[in-house]
Amino acid sequence: MRLSLPVLAEQVLHLLVGLSDLALTGRLLEGTEYVAGMTLVIYLLWLVGTLFAFIATGATPLTARFTGAGQPEMANRVMNQSITVGLAWTVVLMLVGLPIAAPAVAMMGLEGPSAEAAARYLTIELCVLPAIMFERVGIACLRGAGDTMSGLWVMALVNVVNIGVSYTLVTGAGGAFTPLGWDGVALGTAAGHLVGAALLVAMLAGGRAGYRMRPSLMKPDPAMIRRLLRIGIPGGAEAVLLVVCNLAYLRIVLKLGDVAAAAHGVAIQVESLAFLPGGAFQIAASTTTGQYLGAGDPARATRSAWAATAVASAFMVAAGVVFWFTAEDLIGLFVFEKPDVVSLAAQLLRLISLAMLPLAVSMVLAGALRGAGDTRWPLLFTIIGFGLVRVPLAMYLSQETVTLPLIGATFAGAGWGAVGAWCGAVTDLCVRATLMTGRFVNGGWKTVEV
Repeated sequence: MRLSLPVLAEQVLHLLVGLSDLALTGRLLEGTEYVAGMTLVIYLLWLVGTLFAFIATGATPLTARFTGAGQPEMANRVMNQSITVGLAWTVVLMLVGLPIAAPAVAMMGLEGPSAEAAARYLTIELCVLPAIMFERVGIACLRGAGDTMSGLWVMALVNVVNIGVSYTLVTGAGGAFTPLGWDGVALGTAAGHLVGAALLVAMLAGGRAGYRMRPSLMKPDPAMIRRLLRIGIPGGAEAVLLVVCNLAYLRIVLKLGDVAAAAHGVAIQVESLAFLPGGAFQIAASTTTGQYLGAGDPARATRSAWAATAVASAFMVAAGVVFWFTAEDLIGLFVFEKPDVVSLAAQLLRLISLAMLPLAVSMVLAGALRGAGDTRWPLLFTIIGFGLVRVPLAMYLSQETVTLPLIGATFAGAGWGAVGAWCGAVTDLCVRATLMTGRFVNGGWKTVEV
């Protein structure tokens, strides 16, 4: 609980970045196209942030192992090398991402004003990618050392700046200057990331959790980088695959029209409230599993993971009950005077409320496996769950006519619309929870070398 509660608060603040942008868009900007554009932006920025999982997923278990083994100087070396790799990776991502921002939006099937708005927002956020890297990688290293408070303070600052600057720019500060509208939302979010990253750099350089970021320690160490990436590449590949499959899943929904896209985006944001306990206890399970294995105590590592799973499941099932009975009210917090969007989003929220238990189990046990450095099996389960279950099933259940890519074969689908797509998601969550439980019970993760 000591590890999880600060992370839970941090996850709320992470979520508030997207929720505040969505609320500002839905309430202050006219037109469904901006809500639809924000739906795609949230997914694309999720993908951008997840690209740093190649580093963060390796940094947490390595720093946790060294912390558990009583070797803080090695944990500090891992942190410095993680920042070095992160900076190099950021340069590559910016060089590739900035030119393809608009084509990426078009490829997802969004058109017209929605696509133009999404491309502008994405371009602005890519310009502050170094700040996003420090958030992802720096906080991952601090968590490995058992410091889950620093990420909370950083994200609190990000949100204060984001909401304040975004609201001011969108509204024009009561007539003080010309309102920037949609661009103001994007610039406010970018400002929040920049200020939060500045605080995080100060922490890492000043001795927080025993870390000291120094240029001499950031000189590339090939042996340490290989250890970092040996764990991080499978974990990062899983994270990226998860987002790519979600984008493929989103493309299915976007083809159903702006109402379906807007309802999907709002329902996802509300549903993500239930992710918070799962995300918090997932990180706690990752930290404790790594530290207890580093201390040579696999039995306690096992107990900590099961305890985290049980508590997260209780929280998330309770959230599912709330979703079921208050769906329209929750959706109405973000959109109003759009009854078609509210009605459909409420149906989707009630449907996903039935899958809160498997979602909790799959999230927390995946975190425990990653904390042990066992990142290959979660990658395989993501391939099975998304690639073989969610996406194909969503295509069939949502569309009247399904055309298979590459071969061009066409056949009749169920035609359930967005509800059918979310049925595919529920089935995937059940499959992955079963597979993740099987791997954890097997116990092979206890002998993985990092």
